[in-house]
Amino acid sequence: TEERSMAYDACMMRAVLFDIERDYTGARVEKVLEPQGDELDLILHAGRTSRRLIFNVGPNAPRMQLSDMTKENPLKAPMFCMQMRKHLAGARLLGVEQPGFDRIAVFRFSAYDEMGFASECRLICEIMGKYANLILTDKEGKILGAMKLVDFSASTVRQVLPGMRYTLPADTGKLSPLDADRATLAQKLAEFSPEKTVEKFITGTLGGVATQIAHELCFRATGGIDTPIAAADPEKLLATLDAWRNLLMHHDYTPTVAHLPDGTPKDTSYMDITYLGSAVTVTHYPDLAAMFDAYYEERDRAEKIHRRGRDLLTLLSNAETRTEKKLALQREALLESENADEYKKYGDLITANIYKIRRGMPSVSVIDYTDESAPEVEIPLDTRLTPAQNAQKMYKLYTKEKHAKEHLTACIAEWERELSYLATVREFLMRAETEDELAEIRDELYKSGYASRMKGYQPPRTLRTKPMEFYTSGGYRLLVGRNNLQNDRLTFKTAEKGDLWFHVKDLPGSHVILFCDGEEPSEEDYTEAAAAAAFFSKATGDLVPVDYTRVKNVKKPVGAKPGYVTYKTNFTAFVNPQKPKNSAEK
Repeated sequence: TEERSMAYDACMMRAVLFDIERDYTGARVEKVLEPQGDELDLILHAGRTSRRLIFNVGPNAPRMQLSDMTKENPLKAPMFCMQMRKHLAGARLLGVEQPGFDRIAVFRFSAYDEMGFASECRLICEIMGKYANLILTDKEGKILGAMKLVDFSASTVRQVLPGMRYTLPADTGKLSPLDADRATLAQKLAEFSPEKTVEKFITGTLGGVATQIAHELCFRATGGIDTPIAAADPEKLLATLDAWRNLLMHHDYTPTVAHLPDGTPKDTSYMDITYLGSAVTVTHYPDLAAMFDAYYEERDRAEKIHRRGRDLLTLLSNAETRTEKKLALQREALLESENADEYKKYGDLITANIYKIRRGMPSVSVIDYTDESAPEVEIPLDTRLTPAQNAQKMYKLYTKEKHAKEHLTACIAEWERELSYLATVREFLMRAETEDELAEIRDELYKSGYASRMKGYQPPRTLRTKPMEFYTSGGYRLLVGRNNLQNDRLTFKTAEKGDLWFHVKDLPGSHVILFCDGEEPSEEDYTEAAAAAAFFSKATGDLVPVDYTRVKNVKKPVGAKPGYVTYKTNFTAFVNPQKPKNSAEK
C-alpha cells in the first residue's frame, strides 16, 4: 500500500531535537497533558513564550514535535499523565541527546522530589513504528513508568517495566550518516552489489534513513528512484550524499509538505521533495513545527470529515449497487428485445407467401426478399393458427417487443442518469472539507428521494454553504460549486446570462462560473477557469477536456436531479487541471 506520510526517521528526529535544544534548553515544564491515548504533551515555557512539545507513540502518527496547536484535554487526567505530572511538572529541561543516531531522544530534566530534594530524571522517546514508546527513568536509568508497559509475554528480548533498568534497543550495525564521509562511502559503494539499486545501498548502508529520503537522494543523483548501482554515476552519487550529509551536519533544513492534486497532504520532509515531480505540489514552511502542524491538522481534519461522512458513503455505495443491478437486468432484457425487427420481417414474409402455407404446418421455407442475397429462411409457425393468424401473431410480437425496447431504452437512460448523479454526489462527498458541506450533501440526498434510507433525519430550516471563490490573473471573479445544490444555485440564480459556464466533459465535477462584468476575458482567463473546472472534478491526468459556454445556453430539464443540466453552443478546451492561485478565501 502507498505510504501516507514521510516516515519519521532518525534524520527527522535530529532536526526536531536541534530546534528543541536551541530554543528550549533551560525551559520550565509549565503543564503536562494527555489529550488522547498514546500522546503526552509538555507545555514548555522559555523567556516570554510557551510552546507545546508533543510525544505521540500511537500506531498512526508516531512522532515528536514542537507545536503551536491547541488541543482539548479530558476532564480527568489519565493515570500515566498523573504519574508524569508528579515527576515533570515544574521541572527544567537540562539537555537532549540522540544516542546512536537512532529514532530515540533522551530528555534530561531537573526537578524536586516529594521531600523537596533536587533530583534528575530522563524522559525517553522511542519512535519505532508500532513499537514506539515513552519511558520515564531516574538518573541511574531505573524505569519509573512507561506509556506502554512491555512484559515477557509481549517481548522476550526487551522488557519495559517499572523497577527494571532501561536498555537501548539493539544496534542495527549500520553507519551513521554523520560519519559517512566521501571516502568511507566510496569504499562501501565499491563493495556493494552493482545489480542492487541505489535506494537499497542507501538504506542498507546508512542507519536512520527513511525510504522516501533514499528515493529523493537517488532521484537527485540519477534522475530515477529505482536506478541500479551499475547504471549510476558514482561521482554524482557520492557528491549527492556528501551534500546531504552537510545538510544534516549544519542543520540546513527545508521543512516541506507535499500535497496531492486534491489537496490531501502526502509527505513531510526536512528537505525539499523533488522525486514525486508533478504528481504533487510542495509547500515550504519556516520551521518544522509549522510543517508538522500544517500536515497533521489537515490530515486529522480530513479523517474527521471522512468518519462523519461514512454513513453517506455507505448510503451511496448501496444506492450505486442497487442501480447497477437494475441496469444490468434492463440491458439484458433490451438485448432480448432486439428480435423486434425480426418478428416484423417474419410477418411480412408470411403475408407475401401466404399461398404456400397450410394450417398445421410447423414451419415454412421462403426466400427473404428483404436481403439483397435473397437467402432462404425457415420461419417457425404455430400449428394451431391459420396462415393469416400466424402473420398477425408475428406483427403483435413485433409491436410488443418494439414497445418493450422503447420502454427499456428510456429506463436504462434514466438509471444511467441516476448512476451519474450518484457519482457526482460521491465526488463532492470525497472533497467535502467542513461539517456544513457534509450537512448540505446530506440534505441534497434527502431531497433527491433517499429520505426513506435516512431514518431520523430532519432537514434543517436554513442551510447554505458558499461557493469557493477565486480570481483569475486578469482579475475576473471565479465561483466554484461545492455540491450539486450549490451548482444549481450558482448557475441559475447567481450567474448572469452573459457570464461564462465551465464544466469537465462527461464526468462529475463542479460548475465553474467566470463572471465577465460585460467584458471579454483574455485567453489566459479562459484557460485558468477551464483548468479550475478540470481540477474540481473526477478527471485525472493531463489535457482534460472541459466544455464552456455562456450561461444563457445552459438549461435544467424539468424534474432533473440537482446539478444535472443540458447545454448547447459550447466549445471544448483541453487543459491541465490546476487549482486557481488567487483565492478569495482566508
